[in-house]
Amino acid sequence: MAKRVQLVLSQDISKLGKTGDLVEVAPGYARNYLMPRGLGYRATPGVLKQVERRREEERQRLEQIKQEAEAMKTAIATIGLFTIKKEVGENDAIFGTVTSEEVAELIKTNTSKDIDKRDIEVPPINKLGEYTVLVKLHSEVTAELRLRVA
Repeated sequence: MAKRVQLVLSQDISKLGKTGDLVEVAPGYARNYLMPRGLGYRATPGVLKQVERRREEERQRLEQIKQEAEAMKTAIATIGLFTIKKEVGENDAIFGTVTSEEVAELIKTNTSKDIDKRDIEVPPINKLGEYTVLVKLHSEVTAELRLRVA
């Protein structure tokens, strides 16, 4: 059996790896398919150092995004109670419902931070009172927002 060749991928390839991964492939696959198409290049010590440096920069960037999400969670907890006003009918029933878009606008006016409405989980609200709304700020950070409907 022929010796395997180490390559660093320059693009994501299904069933093989992601960009920057070090993979071992058959020499023919590397020579005839991956390298001519620019999908991978030979793994040399210099290239491996560059790949490691890029991974570290990416890890730091992701950590920074997570820290910003934690800061936003703290800001939401500090504000405590958000209030939204709605028209009321009989038995304290509100006209319509409170949408995630309205909650996103409320957060933007109070904290001046944009949050995507798709990251907000609003329970069914059809009466006056206090409710808990979940706001997903990051894949690992979720904030609870107390919402009063008045």
